[in-house]
Amino acid sequence: MEDLVVSSKARGEYDPMRAPKGWSELDERAIAYARALAADAVQNVGNGHPGTAMSLAPAAYLLFQHHLVHDPTDPSWLGRDRFILSCGHSSLTLYTQLFYSGYGLEMADLRSFRTWGSLTPGHPEFAHTAGVEMTTGPLGQGLATAVGMAMATRFERGLFDPESTQGASIFDHNIWVICSDGDLQEGVSAEASSLAGTQQLGNLKVIYDDNQISIEGDTHNSFTEDVAMRYRAYGWHVIDLPATRDGNIDIAALNEAMEGAKSQRERPTLIRLKTVIAWPAPKLRGTGKSHGSALGDDEVAATKLVLGLDPSERFAMPTDVLAHVRKVKERGALARSQWEHKFTLWKQNNPSTAILLQRVRTRSLPDNWDRDLPSFAPGKDIATRAASGDVINALARVLPELWGGSADLAGSNNTSIEGARSFLPGTSSIAGADPYGRVIHFGIREHAMGSILNGITLHGLTRVFGGTFAVFSDYMRPAVRLAALMKIPATYIWTHDSIGVGEDGPTHQPIEHFAALRAIPGLDVIRPGDANEVVVAWTEMIIRDRTASILLSRQGLPVLDRGSCASASGVARGAYVIKDADNPMAILIATGSELSLALDVQDALATEAINVRVVSAPCLEWFAEQDETYKNSVLPASIPLKVSIEAGIAQGWREIVGDGGLCISLEHYGASADAKRLFTEFGFSVDAITARIKAALA
Repeated sequence: MEDLVVSSKARGEYDPMRAPKGWSELDERAIAYARALAADAVQNVGNGHPGTAMSLAPAAYLLFQHHLVHDPTDPSWLGRDRFILSCGHSSLTLYTQLFYSGYGLEMADLRSFRTWGSLTPGHPEFAHTAGVEMTTGPLGQGLATAVGMAMATRFERGLFDPESTQGASIFDHNIWVICSDGDLQEGVSAEASSLAGTQQLGNLKVIYDDNQISIEGDTHNSFTEDVAMRYRAYGWHVIDLPATRDGNIDIAALNEAMEGAKSQRERPTLIRLKTVIAWPAPKLRGTGKSHGSALGDDEVAATKLVLGLDPSERFAMPTDVLAHVRKVKERGALARSQWEHKFTLWKQNNPSTAILLQRVRTRSLPDNWDRDLPSFAPGKDIATRAASGDVINALARVLPELWGGSADLAGSNNTSIEGARSFLPGTSSIAGADPYGRVIHFGIREHAMGSILNGITLHGLTRVFGGTFAVFSDYMRPAVRLAALMKIPATYIWTHDSIGVGEDGPTHQPIEHFAALRAIPGLDVIRPGDANEVVVAWTEMIIRDRTASILLSRQGLPVLDRGSCASASGVARGAYVIKDADNPMAILIATGSELSLALDVQDALATEAINVRVVSAPCLEWFAEQDETYKNSVLPASIPLKVSIEAGIAQGWREIVGDGGLCISLEHYGASADAKRLFTEFGFSVDAITARIKAALA
């Protein structure tokens, strides 16, 4: 990169003729110190990402001080804008502004950056540091999740204040994002950005840090497309901002772009901001080394000299600069006060809706919310996906905050809300379109769907679900893992959960997926065995209100006779004895479509005077939470032979059945044939399982 001339602005001087309104020399100094703090924090710990935080300091400062609507004294204020740092590796970009704004971070927290127990971990973590709206780090996730937040904003407006003038509602606010080249290379951001354009999410404002550097150096090694044209093709409003001649950010031009973005209500906005990474470091600006490594003591000192700071000082912050930047709390308090006045008037004019708002804010449920949930009579076969659809519609009638959809599989996933309109902008020509509709059409974008569900959930006032085939949970895994990491109550529906998919063949038949999903800490994985277990599973997911997934069958499963079997209420404990026997010699543990098979095996063995207990185990996570007395009552050590029956790999079952146990599993991919033939061919038949149990007992 050619040598750059450093402007006078780097040394703390400014041009009052071009500066934003209210801008002063103190703002320029604050930016200089923010750059220095980024360099100091990484140098202090010896690792991290200083370059982006240094070059983006002016953009983040301008946003937090002049454009973001926020109240640092209350990070959960309902009327706030949201800010997502999608390039989470540049966490100091956010931490410095949280420190400046008075969210509770102080200089000691910046000194302890990336160390054990600090409030400033390497990547921002939701519910760990005040002011962090989501956990970011995996690139692309922040931008995709922000699309969900923007969608949630519109839906919530329709739920609570649909008649107000656009832009004038107390529920109108913006979702701001800073993203990087890396974010826009990840496929999930493309999926989500495409949908954002279709949805015309005018409240979504993205600042793209186009610094053309990643770990391996110049991004043109692999990334040469015209990003601005791509986003225009998505239907976004795009603003291109070049760097100044010396490589700095043009504050006046960026301020004008942010104002333009705020006035744009019909389309999401991408501000393509050209920057020079690590600016104004004399030697390492514009280099890959400054992306993910400490600059070195000499380069940090040299940078401070360019900035007009004392190179001998570390973590410096003059009292006049800190007092100046903390004035954002006063501006936040004023915005909050004005909003609270409008909020009071809104509550007076909308008393019943205000009651609804209070309920959903506390994640509480209306009285008798589960009174009209379906109950299924025995004697017929019902696919658990169909039962789930019935439950969703029963819940939707009493929970107006419930909405969701599918990755273009609503008819197969049974995820449509009957009579509801489609969540689409008012300009859409699609029949049934409604900007406040309850049915989301994610398109064939499973990964983005997962992230968008997370964003809607993080936004806080609604309950949302999204469905696809179980085999495509692979596409969603990064987003699901983040949801579990953040401990948020997103709900994932995965149907067509086994070789029971049949003729669609091995590409669509999940084999290793149950184990892979159960391996995610904090994710409840529920695989109900009949329609009535589905009802209890959904009830528990609503009550527990945490990250959950439900696996459902394509094929019809017998509705079990609860006269001869235990009540499905046992699902709430994760596993329960569904049908016992006198002096059982073995315990059969089954999930999903294999539950009725286990009961048939029990009957077959009984004809040979072999008594066995059958345990339904739809959710191993819930079962693990039970006390030892209950767990021992279901799976006592006194019955040594324990047999798991599940049409997937055995991984994870050995710790349930023990070393002497038996796993009836599927350790290879499926095939294309009808479901009945596949279960028979692969050993999931009464005869085959009976023979294996008898051999084990012998």
